Amino acid sequence: MMIVSMMRSMLLLPLNTFKACNILIMFRNLVLLLTFFAGSSAFVVAPSTRLGTSLAVAVDTSDIKNGMTIEIDGEPHKVLSFSIMKQARGAAKTTIKFKNLERGNTIENTYRSGEKFETAMIERVDAQFTFQEGNTFFFMNTETFEEIPVNEKVVDDRAKWISEGGEVTLVTFKDKVIEVVVPSPQVFEIVQTDPNMKGNTAQGYTKPAVLDCGATINVPGYLETGEKIKVDTEKGEFLERVRA
Repeated sequence: MMIVSMMRSMLLLPLNTFKACNILIMFRNLVLLLTFFAGSSAFVVAPSTRLGTSLAVAVDTSDIKNGMTIEIDGEPHKVLSFSIMKQARGAAKTTIKFKNLERGNTIENTYRSGEKFETAMIERVDAQFTFQEGNTFFFMNTETFEEIPVNEKVVDDRAKWISEGGEVTLVTFKDKVIEVVVPSPQVFEIVQTDPNMKGNTAQGYTKPAVLDCGATINVPGYLETGEKIKVDTEKGEFLERVRA
């Protein structure tokens, strides 16, 4: 409305030389104003197109949980474990064991109660394993069908749980894959194990078994080749037999 009024005022002014100059100046300012509002992005909030993104949040020692990703010195660190030590005098202390998700090394630091951290801004992408070539694993983004190469050092020991077509979650930090998360629990078939020995009644007797994904775990002695079992892939432990 303001702009329309200005234009009407400009048209009603007498066209002598002095006022013509003023009209030109007003017109120039109007054009600059329109250009500014049309081109400025400061007034437009673009909707986020990233799904599964964790924004950076300030937390302290009381908020720490296993699996949380913290940014330390500009690098993502995953909390592996933590313990709280209460003292007779003074504030409690929290000891946290981290894994640097970019370098692969682990560190352990002790913090005073209430010390603050900042969670890492990470993105989670659903993907499917397609093939491996040399030391590179190739995954496909199940939403965009984009091919994503990941170095075997990032895949780490989760490789034994990944088979062709298997679903995973890729965790990225600053557009770089820093972790491959395998679903847990999962159901696998035993493809090789020793036969059950008749008469063996020992409690807690276990034996190694090779699963169809390639991993080897200990299973109860009564299980046979061809049976399906549920496995905790995070701990690499047998959970239960799956009956057809």
